[in-house]
Amino acid sequence: MACRISELVLDSREPERLAAFWCEVLGYVVLDRVDGSVEIGPKEGFGGLRPTIVFNPTDTPKAGRLPLHIDVNPTDRDQAAELDRLLSIGARHADVGQTGEESWHVLADPEGNEFCLLRRRLSG
Repeated sequence: MACRISELVLDSREPERLAAFWCEVLGYVVLDRVDGSVEIGPKEGFGGLRPTIVFNPTDTPKAGRLPLHIDVNPTDRDQAAELDRLLSIGARHADVGQTGEESWHVLADPEGNEFCLLRRRLSG
């Protein structure tokens, strides 16, 4: 293997709010704050197998769908229970043209960034 993804960087109108949401979704913690940016990741920190996420401040509103989105899988419950949990912490259903026959749910984070909740449970 030559490379692996170590960080994902997203523009955000409210980096602290989005970081708090994604910490709750992924079980991450805040690792660093620099010049309005917030980096979150696993408790072990940067450099492990799971990438960190950096939320950079921007005043530019999101326009349209992101060209890249995040997929998540439940780790300690089934998909229906995880969907309920995600909705309770601020996710909302998003329509990107799905048929309703999909095995995944399309959701949006508090700033409208789409992500999918897949069915298959993965180990934590």
